[in-house]
Amino acid sequence: MAKSEFDLFFKFLLIGDSGVGKTCILFRFADNAFNPSFIHTIGIDFKIKTLDIGGKRVKLQIWDTAGQERFHTITTAYYRGAMAIILVYDITSETSFRNITKWMRRIEENATEDVERLIIGNKCDLESKREVSRESAELFARRHNVKVIECSAMESINIDKAFETLTQDILNKVCPPQEKEEPTPKGKRKKNKNVKLNKQNNNKSGGGCC
Repeated sequence: MAKSEFDLFFKFLLIGDSGVGKTCILFRFADNAFNPSFIHTIGIDFKIKTLDIGGKRVKLQIWDTAGQERFHTITTAYYRGAMAIILVYDITSETSFRNITKWMRRIEENATEDVERLIIGNKCDLESKREVSRESAELFARRHNVKVIECSAMESINIDKAFETLTQDILNKVCPPQEKEEPTPKGKRKKNKNVKLNKQNNNKSGGGCC
């Protein structure tokens, strides 16, 4: 892909229990499609989508991981290269929400310290079957200093918002708004602090800094 087709390249990772709808979320976001027939992800898979945000064209590579424990050793290798990790639970499953704590620990064990995180509560269209209140999710998110967004892959509710919010958060980190700076005594402007970007596959993707 030519470098001119995008400005930045971000790698995302979807994690969470099996059956919470990670694959459905990914297909809804990348292809605007929904398949009601549930199929377990085998190991790991990914999709690509490009967003235009804040004057930047950002190519997203989004990895969908299997939630079953037997695939854990396969998927953990993908944590460290991710710039953002999305933790997914099912609002109709209290167990999947409680297990977000387990997935948080896996991020701490395997990902970089500065990785962005976002919690998604999927299946918010199934209000009559809700087991996890919005208040409980928001309290948990505040305790862990992370955002939470309720979505529905089936009804296409807040799916784009979730990915756009996370992408914007990373952009704010790696391409902070220019601040007016006072010139140094020698007339030189202060240097910006270095930002850490994901340089994996840069030669192939053509991703670059701002």
